Amino acid sequence: MSDLNSEVALMLSRSFGLLWLEGEISNFSRPASGHFYFSLKDSKAQVRCAMFRNKNMALRLKPQNGMQVMVRARIGLYEPRGEFQIVVEHMEEAGAGELQRQFEALKASLAAGGLFDQEHKKPLPFLPEAIGVITSPSGAAIRDILQVLERRAPQVPIYIYPVAVQGRSAATQIETAIRLANKQARCDVLIVGRGGGSMEDLWSFNERNVVMAIHESKIPVISAVGHEVDVTISDFVADVRAATPSVAAELAVPEMKELRLQATQRHVRLINAMRRNLQTRQQALQLQEQKLSHQRPAYRLQQQQQKLDELEQRLKRSVSLRLERQSARLSQLETKLQSVSPQRLLANRQQKTTQLEQRLQQLMQRQFQGHQSQLAVLAARLNSVSPLNTLQRGYSITQDAKTGAVIQRVNQAHPGQALNIRVEDGQLQAVVSEQKSLL
Repeated sequence: MSDLNSEVALMLSRSFGLLWLEGEISNFSRPASGHFYFSLKDSKAQVRCAMFRNKNMALRLKPQNGMQVMVRARIGLYEPRGEFQIVVEHMEEAGAGELQRQFEALKASLAAGGLFDQEHKKPLPFLPEAIGVITSPSGAAIRDILQVLERRAPQVPIYIYPVAVQGRSAATQIETAIRLANKQARCDVLIVGRGGGSMEDLWSFNERNVVMAIHESKIPVISAVGHEVDVTISDFVADVRAATPSVAAELAVPEMKELRLQATQRHVRLINAMRRNLQTRQQALQLQEQKLSHQRPAYRLQQQQQKLDELEQRLKRSVSLRLERQSARLSQLETKLQSVSPQRLLANRQQKTTQLEQRLQQLMQRQFQGHQSQLAVLAARLNSVSPLNTLQRGYSITQDAKTGAVIQRVNQAHPGQALNIRVEDGQLQAVVSEQKSLL
């Protein structure tokens, strides 16, 4: 049986991962070991549960019979008795846990879409001309905001957009007010918020339509929802997050008394700086005047004028002398150029070319006559040994009619062989009838 229970326990653990279950606690017990044992039931069924001490020590709630909870658990089997059970790893109240999961899911979705990125954050104006407040007209938040704004910047007009900050219609009203403020374009900055409360009370500021309205607002938005420990999704998407509504009002406008004090201090510093600068420049001017008087500028100007006149005379003499030298050199170059005139050189070259042409023609004529004489001698020598010349003297050439071989001896022919006999003016065809040797 132990092997069977062990195999079943292994199959259950492998077949199911972590599960989230919701139900009501019953039969709760906590023995000296510190472990929790209870049943989790709904209207139709129940299941045995165990939550061991190393897991339940971190719980914030105190489990008790009748409590509606959400648990994260694994399916298992208590092998000694073969009882099906679930082993709980985490427990939370059902309502708060569901809201927290919705909060985390929406936050993750919007973060993935880039709505929380710093590049979308708009800077707050230093001195706004008007401020819009979107909150409940009867809550503590509006009173805190108005008190701070009255103290810090009483001259700045405030436009209040009254809305419900919790309940079914709150999210719609908040979204409408944000879009209306953007359409009217009367404000330089918007404060959106309310006082503290539970997660359910603040949930309107976690709704997607409110978050998108804040993200799409052309006017910078300060989120002031709850107290410092309260966090909503509006805080992440807003341009600036304030810990409380009072802090939001302080962020919206500077302290006018401090600005006046700073302006007065800077005015005094500016006047003193201008005075010091003026005194420094006057002293520098006086120093330059003293230096100028010591340098006798009128006398120095006369000296420079006289020197200028001397330089002018020297320049004229130098230019005249240089012109004379250049004229003489130009005359020399003209004479030299005439001696090497291109026309004269061309005439000489043409005469020389004519002479060379005549010499070339004479040389070619002599060579031609020599070659003609040599050719005549060679032709006579060639004619003396020509077979045609021999034929003119009555000789003939006998050839085999088939092969064309020359017949020089009697033994090269045989009776019946066809022959061609070449004479001076043609050929004769013959047939050998008999061989006779003269040797």
